[in-house]
Amino acid sequence: MALTKEQKQEIVSDLKEKIEKQKTIVFVDIAGLKVSELFDLRKKLRETDSLIQIAKKTLLKIALKDYSQALSKRIDELKGQVAVIFGFEDEILPVKTAYKFSDKSKHLKILGGYFEKEFQDSEKMIEIAKLPTQEELLAQLVGSISAPISNFLHILQGNLQRLVYVLSVIKT
Repeated sequence: MALTKEQKQEIVSDLKEKIEKQKTIVFVDIAGLKVSELFDLRKKLRETDSLIQIAKKTLLKIALKDYSQALSKRIDELKGQVAVIFGFEDEILPVKTAYKFSDKSKHLKILGGYFEKEFQDSEKMIEIAKLPTQEELLAQLVGSISAPISNFLHILQGNLQRLVYVLSVIKT
């Protein structure tokens, strides 16, 4: 069913609104993806305050034209049935979610993205997806800070245990 001009304008204005709010855009190829898999992906993206939208490349290109001419020109390079994942809160979580889902489903492919005001190719987006999250980095930092203290505590306990052992041997 062909879209009317009003429907296309509505889609473009909706895309423009989402593009203005986003922190990250991920372009994915969803050709061959089952509807149930798409709903599962939508659910996982909602948990990270992200959403996926399927749009024609021409409408996407029109919506991106006002935001970034360079990004708009790169849309033609994308192959397959393109869907757009918008990340509104976190820059990395939408990319991580798409990457984890693409590991499970062979039909979802990351084509590229818009990260830190630049278009990134698929390899760069996959590298970004492999980065640790903020919570993981904080946990590593806390572990690094507490490691010397806990090691010092174990050393002190070891000396006391050896002293008690020597005293118990002398007593008998």
